[in-house]
Amino acid sequence: MKRRNFMKMAGALSVVPAIGAASPLKSLIPSSGAKEIYEWRIYTLTGDGDSLDAFFKDVLFPAYNRKKIKTGAFRLYKVKEGEKEQRHTLFIYPDIDTYLQIKKTIWDDSEFRRKAQAFYDATAPSPVYSAFESYLSEAFDKIPVHRKPDPSRGLFEIRIYHSPNEEANRRKVRMFNSEEIDLFDKVAINSVLYGEILSGPNMPALLYLTWYKDEETRGEAWEQFRNHPDWKRMSALPEYAHTATRNQSIFLSPMPYSQL
Repeated sequence: MKRRNFMKMAGALSVVPAIGAASPLKSLIPSSGAKEIYEWRIYTLTGDGDSLDAFFKDVLFPAYNRKKIKTGAFRLYKVKEGEKEQRHTLFIYPDIDTYLQIKKTIWDDSEFRRKAQAFYDATAPSPVYSAFESYLSEAFDKIPVHRKPDPSRGLFEIRIYHSPNEEANRRKVRMFNSEEIDLFDKVAINSVLYGEILSGPNMPALLYLTWYKDEETRGEAWEQFRNHPDWKRMSALPEYAHTATRNQSIFLSPMPYSQL
């Protein structure tokens, strides 16, 4: 069986409910059965951030844009004392087939190769970042396609939730799909995307990205969330117990060349 047909069949089977079971999320999944794929990278800078930004803005991102892939770029909202600056990048693929195709064909882009060579030559002997972390994730059923943030966004937050095992991770994803994202919407925790991590540094895990106007509005939103009766009810349910035992939260600012 050809890989493309296999991947389509696997995607279709993943959304078919068990025999005799109801599927309340079925209407939320695109008719094609496809959900977006998110590639999130975290670069820790060891050198000149300006040269890396120029490479992203003028070379790498335009190459992805030519292939109809939306990109996002962020820096740390505040750099703490003793902390190294970072760049976070996001690549949004319509499906897993496109991700696999572009990972190979991006190197066939002659314009990209020509413009990138100067950066590669300059940074090979003197790297501007340490080896980057990479997370590949599939969009949740509830939000199969990312939401565009408002132009007023000044603060983004990426959260990575780690679960004690795969079963617990599945229950946490179910919690978001069934109830938690709806509550986020009620209290102005503004969703951009949610992804079940398929491959990353620490597994099993999920990630999600939200936005706010500033720190104050974020604080107000999360205060409403913590005190909301819906959260108190769902967080006490046994089916959601021990679903996320550790989480990483990073505050980010959008770079001027970010498309989000």
